[in-house]
Amino acid sequence: MGRYVALLRGINVGGNNTVKMSDLKASFEAAGFENVRTHINSGNVLFESAGSDPAKLTARVETILAKTFGGSLRALVCSHRQLQSIVKNAPKGFGAKPAEYHSDVIFLMPPLTVEEAMSVVSLREGVDQVWQGRDVLYFARLSARRVQSRLGKIIGTKPYQSMTIRSWSTTTKLLALLDA
Repeated sequence: MGRYVALLRGINVGGNNTVKMSDLKASFEAAGFENVRTHINSGNVLFESAGSDPAKLTARVETILAKTFGGSLRALVCSHRQLQSIVKNAPKGFGAKPAEYHSDVIFLMPPLTVEEAMSVVSLREGVDQVWQGRDVLYFARLSARRVQSRLGKIIGTKPYQSMTIRSWSTTTKLLALLDA
């Protein structure tokens, strides 16, 4: 059995796409996934599955979400190994100063590429920093000036519809939960 995390896009944000975590957990269990648990209220589902292809699992999860909750909720499934790689390959020192920088991982949903995602990213000098990873962007904002960050400028762009963002602390916590 492989261990995975499904990152749901845009649920329980600003009162939109409200999904109870208990209902989300139950829908995964009903679909046959094992050792299902959720982490915080923003759509992080940890589970085990005999399936080994994250792309196929993503399609399956999105089908389950559509049947259970309606609409077109999007998800990205990362294997334990993929998440380990994302954390391991973060820029040196990324997320190490949470009081000084707000650090986020922007997960890219296929077919969105890093290059396409970068085309909508603009940086405010002295505030924003971005690094490219494999299927992710690492984005840091100077905490003292975060309201001046241009991260919000990507909202409403076509590529943004294929992104889901997690804080560095949530990303590393999800990895720790998968490691346990």
